[in-house]
This record gives sequence, C-alpha cells and structure tokens, in this order.
Amino acid sequence: MAFKNHDFSDLVRLEQLRHIETGQAKTLSYAGVANMESYPVAGFSYAAFLERLLNRAHHLIHDNHLDDILQQPEKLFVRAGRIILVLATILGGLAAINATSDSSTLNIYWLLVVLLGFNFFSMLLWSAGITLGIQGLSSGIAAQLARWLPFQFKKKERDSIGMLAAHAWWETCLFGRVGKWRISMLTHQFWLIYLLAGMGTLILLMLAKQYDFVWGTTLLPENSLPELTRLLAVPMELIGLASPDNQQIAASRIGAGMQDASIRNAWAEFLVGALIVYGVLPRIVLVLFTFLMLKLSEYRYKLDLYLPYYVTLRQSLIANEFMASVIDRDPGVAQEQPVQIAREGHNRHLPEEALVIGIELDNHIIWPKGMVCQENVTDQETFMRTVEMIKKSRYSLLIGVAAHRLPDRGVQRIIKKLTALASGQIWLVLLQNNAAIPITESRKQAWFRLAQASAIPAEHVLS
Repeated sequence: MAFKNHDFSDLVRLEQLRHIETGQAKTLSYAGVANMESYPVAGFSYAAFLERLLNRAHHLIHDNHLDDILQQPEKLFVRAGRIILVLATILGGLAAINATSDSSTLNIYWLLVVLLGFNFFSMLLWSAGITLGIQGLSSGIAAQLARWLPFQFKKKERDSIGMLAAHAWWETCLFGRVGKWRISMLTHQFWLIYLLAGMGTLILLMLAKQYDFVWGTTLLPENSLPELTRLLAVPMELIGLASPDNQQIAASRIGAGMQDASIRNAWAEFLVGALIVYGVLPRIVLVLFTFLMLKLSEYRYKLDLYLPYYVTLRQSLIANEFMASVIDRDPGVAQEQPVQIAREGHNRHLPEEALVIGIELDNHIIWPKGMVCQENVTDQETFMRTVEMIKKSRYSLLIGVAAHRLPDRGVQRIIKKLTALASGQIWLVLLQNNAAIPITESRKQAWFRLAQASAIPAEHVLS
C-alpha cells in the first residue's frame, strides 16, 4: 500500500490510527517507524508533515496488519446503507399498493398526498436543518439508523482496536461537516428510491388494471382543486407531459358519472408527471448537490494539528523539540536586546534571535537549553515593560508558560495581547518544573487550544 494522493480516505486512516494509538499503543509494533522518526525534515509545511504522517501510517498499518480492521467500518456503513435503500424500495411499493388496493376508483389528490406528502415534508425538514445547522433535522430517521447500526454492531466485538477504528471512522465520516453531507445524501437517496419504487409499482398496477380517477372536497371551494390541477400542470407541460383539460377535470368530479379512456389516460399521465416533477427530479437534484458538497467538504478537510497526538508526532517527525536544562534568569532589569538562541540538535528550527518572555513562572521552571528569560510577566508593571519591549522589537517572540498548570483567563488574556503586538514569528514554549513528570493530555490540549485561539501555528508550539 502506498499513499500517493492525499485524499480524504488517507486522512480518515490517520484519524483511525490516532484513536488506536491513543487507546491501544502498547499493543502495536513500531519496528517499521523507529528508523524513519530519526530523520528530520527541514522547515515545516502542512503538506510535508502530512507526507511524513502518511509514510508512518503505511509502516504501522503494514507491520500490524491493520488494513482489514481500518476498512471494516466503511464496509459496515455501506452495508447498512444498502439495507436502508432496500427498505425504501419495499416501503415505496407498499405505499402505492395500499393507496390503490381499495377499489378501482382512485382519488387523485389523496394518492399524491400519500406518495409526495411525506417526501415534501422531509425536504422541508432537511432544508430547515441545513439552514439552521441542526443535524437532527437534516438527516432522516432511516439515515440516522444507517449511521447508528454499524457502530452498535462494532460495540459488540471484543477487538478493542477494531472498536477504536470504528469510532474514529464514525466520528470523522458521519459527524461534522463531512458527516452532515454524507447523511444528507443517504436521506435523499432513500426518498428517491421510495418515489421510484412507488411510481414503478403504480405504473405496473395501471397497466394491469383499469382505474377511474376522481377528486372531491368538503370544506374547500368548488374551484380550488381544479385550479390547483392547472397550476401543477404548468411545469409538466414545459417538458411535454399532458394534463387533463377543464372539461376532463370537471368530468372527474366525484359523482359526475363514468369516465372514458381519454380522461383516464390524461389523469394517469398527470399522476406520473407530478411524481416525476415534484418528487423524483427534486430528489435527483438534491442527491447531486449533496454529493458535490460531500466531495467539497472532504477536499477541504484538514487534520486538527493542535491535538496533542499530532503535536507530539510533529515534534518527532519534523524534529522540532528542545533539550531542557535549568538556566537562571538574570535578576536585573529586563533586557531589550534579543537572546541568541542556541540552534543545535533539536533546536535547529528555532529563530536565531528572539525576545524570550515568561508568563507567571516560578523560580524552578526548566527552560530549553540556550534560552534566557528576559522578562517574567507577573503583575501590571512587568506586563507594561514587556509590552514596551515587544513594541520596539522586530524579532521573533518566544513565550514560556507553565505547562503543568491550566491556562486561566488572565493568562489567556495576557498571551493574546502580547501576540497581537508582536511583529515577528511567535512561539509558545510549554515548560515544566520537573522534567520527570509528564504533562497530562488535558493540560496539553488546553495550551494547544490557547495557541490556536492566539493564531500561533501548531508547529510553533514546543512541548
């Protein structure tokens, strides 16, 4: 297996591996990726990082025989989708049979309500759900069932790796922007098959049996349904489908007497035409629209590089880590000149010169090798001095924070203000006061999200 095109399926596999490694990393073999992680990549770009991720994924999948496991969730969803479409075929046929089985006389508008009413209501709900961003409205019951069934089947398996892979596929492909359009497409396919099955069954019944078409109303004005018939017939006439004329409509009023073949043929063609124009064609358009939107959302899909898993891999694959050592800060006045950064080994991608600022750090914090904190922002006075330093500087800005703490609102506000003033590149350095104690995932995640909110690139977060 080789990853040549960075299509959506590749990104889905990376997300599946993320879930598996996060939950079951101890059970995987890393023999194939041990060597490749030692080769750094100069600089950073999303494409270069993605290429390294895909190469790493190739080795992991091959070494651990994960191909079938990763493909299984999609196969289950496709299978569930086919079951749903078969169900739509059965329901459409049964709806047509039920609407025509009582007698040889058919109420034309009742038949249209049975075959088109629920379909029209479904389109209204879908439109409201898409417009308002409510996924429960934009996906029908059948489509939600197809989304729910594969995950429930997978939950019964004892293979935890398979369960993690299924959950990742389910989360990536069936939720969010991609999931919205995938489920919407299945919803429109369901109703399209329902309408085609109903229309096909209706045509077969009319070929085998003679029906008279009638209409009538109790509460509406006498001319309301004939006028509605003429309005519905306008778009059908544009595509060459005939409709009953005024005399034929009047002759079809309940109790008007026997109908001849021309009246029956006119109403039969009107019925089929109404199903095509007001049911089948809109659904075909919506299926094509949702398919295009699905492909567009898949094309625009990007990995969340601020997740701890990807930040850790970035630092490994792009060699953007640092060596840690304790360097005491000069207790004197803040230095306005930049610090010369030691760009050796893992520090090679850091700027050569930078302003190094700390945010509410204690005296036991461990700074990267070759860095000296120029100012530690602890109060309003140190904050104002730091602001003046940044305003006068044209150098990159390195902000050191205590990673073992969660960023409170005060820290968030300080970092956002400082980053807004910086004219050069900005780096966020996650520091510790005890290198032997790892940073918890929840704290990492909080700092990564703060970096994202402050427009600090993921590759500029050092942990």
